[in-house]
Amino acid sequence: MAAPGRRGAELLRTVLGVWPPGLDAAREWVTRLPLLLGSQQRCVSCVSGPAFSGPRLASASRPNGQSSALDCFLGLSQPDSSLNFRVPAVSMHRDEQDLLLVHHPDMPENPRVLRAVLLGAPNAGKSTLSNQLLGRKVFPVSQKVHTTRSQALGVITEKETQVILLDTPGLISPAKQKRHHLELSLLEDPWKSMESADLVVVLVDVSDKWTRNQLSPQVLQCLTQFSQVPSILVMNKVDCLKQKSVLLELTAVLTEGVVNGKKLKTRQAVCSQPGNHCSSPAAKGPNTLSVGDPQRIGWPNFQEIFMLSALSQEDVKTLKQYLLAQARPGPWEFHSGVLTSQTPEEICANMIREKLLEYLPQEVPYNVQQKTVMWEEGPDGKLLIEQKLLVPKESHMRILIGPKGHLISQVAQEVGRDLMNIFLCEVQLRLSVKLLK
Repeated sequence: MAAPGRRGAELLRTVLGVWPPGLDAAREWVTRLPLLLGSQQRCVSCVSGPAFSGPRLASASRPNGQSSALDCFLGLSQPDSSLNFRVPAVSMHRDEQDLLLVHHPDMPENPRVLRAVLLGAPNAGKSTLSNQLLGRKVFPVSQKVHTTRSQALGVITEKETQVILLDTPGLISPAKQKRHHLELSLLEDPWKSMESADLVVVLVDVSDKWTRNQLSPQVLQCLTQFSQVPSILVMNKVDCLKQKSVLLELTAVLTEGVVNGKKLKTRQAVCSQPGNHCSSPAAKGPNTLSVGDPQRIGWPNFQEIFMLSALSQEDVKTLKQYLLAQARPGPWEFHSGVLTSQTPEEICANMIREKLLEYLPQEVPYNVQQKTVMWEEGPDGKLLIEQKLLVPKESHMRILIGPKGHLISQVAQEVGRDLMNIFLCEVQLRLSVKLLK
């Protein structure tokens, strides 16, 4: 079996041996690298459908992936790459990933560490924010709820500081978990994460006018039970708001008018129009409602508020710097080469499920079972994956395959593109659909 990246290593040795002087010459070499690798048009294949091509190929066909180790070595990373500079890749081999997870942390002399738990209602944007903070997409993201089914761990290591992100499932009630036959992990994992948290990051989707006016009862229950853990409020998807003035009122309501022990001066802005009556907790005063009050809709103990779009690198960079600054002296938990605790197979399965949730209607994606039948490295260093998608009904099977196999082909191609950027190697993913017997 060929060692991962053998061709890349040979190329690098060749480049180092004949490297031309000067930055301009270096850039010229970089433009020729895809030709030297012989892979500028190689991408993802699947059981059905043609090879992936067209405009979307441009972002997927970089042989080294975005922000690859080679790009960083050459000093030619993209201009706005502060979030993903030298971000470690995930090994395609499970045994290598397992060894790295138990490897003794390569700590500096004065290590600092922070365990941050991301809490929020389903579809608040927790996984999107986690991926942006990490600088590489390792958690599944979908517009449908319950994309994250169990606690997922990501690691940010920068200089002497390590921030451990715990991306939890969206908090739900026991009744909803039982009614929809959801995994018990959706109910239990957020609570387990809170037990070891140094900081709680509460996300609220301010673009959802039906849920944005209060913290969910489950989030409030978590905050109340672990009130000794510092917390911050992240108001996400602010780019979707047409009227930014809404943020003033939401801030007053979600914080009960108090941030970091100080009363916000927002009452006048919220109630400036004649005839308006302030019924928010901010207007009544921060101490009107007790912590255990079932009518509580906000939390007066947030230390900071961030208003951002999780899709904006500049916005997320500000939050990331805050998290790094909150770290306290203490030993690292992971080697600096660890990006996530997930196995390569788990990452792949999650990425496939993400696309199924995105493209399949209603309950169909939730009934698909996944089975990996092949996971191996080819002689040229390419990762070869084959997975069966098992469905309970023939109608689901037809929907998943799509007209002329287009849908299943598109899923394989897009997942393959994501995996290329996670593992920093070529990926050939084959998907087949079978009827569950």
